Amino acid sequence: MDLHDKPFHQVSPCEYADALPREQFMHYAIKPLWEGMPRIAGPAFTVKCEPGDHLMLHAAIYRASPGDIIVVKADDEFAVAGGNVCAIAQSRGIKGFVIDGVIRDIAETRENKFPVFARGVVPKPGAKKRISPLNEPVNCGGVVVNAGDIIVADEEGIAVIPKANAAKAFDIAFARMEKDQSMTLEQWQAQHSKKVEQTLAELGFEE
Repeated sequence: MDLHDKPFHQVSPCEYADALPREQFMHYAIKPLWEGMPRIAGPAFTVKCEPGDHLMLHAAIYRASPGDIIVVKADDEFAVAGGNVCAIAQSRGIKGFVIDGVIRDIAETRENKFPVFARGVVPKPGAKKRISPLNEPVNCGGVVVNAGDIIVADEEGIAVIPKANAAKAFDIAFARMEKDQSMTLEQWQAQHSKKVEQTLAELGFEE
């Protein structure tokens, strides 16, 4: 099935934990930069910004396709984007930024409701002097992200789903979501308590 037919955004990164190893989840330092940010999901358009520079992210906003999530590796000493760059990306249908680095003008971005996940904010912007290839693998938040990998990001964290395994991972995560939603808390507790006590007994725990 075409990956575009999979509603990846309907499932939390918590459910994708059933389908992916720990190394496919970014470090928690990369987080939503404004409260109430919605979950976003889409294919990665990858960018590497050289230290102190942000040229390639500024190039990427005109090259990424609508529905993409721009994933950026940068240093955290200089902002790689501001309010206007975020607004242009938003106007072009880009779903959001996931940045191993920092931005600025967060008030404008928050007002426009453009999703940005990053390490934080810094007032000083970088330069526009250095180029690097676009859509090459980047290490973002401790995860190697390839162009076209599916990103699912919300307040719970950021999952990176390898493109080749994305359909299977979605099916596993969706099944987990449906299972959890079908159970009352009392049913879940009964199952949980039984499993905990059985595991304690098997490990020789004594009161």
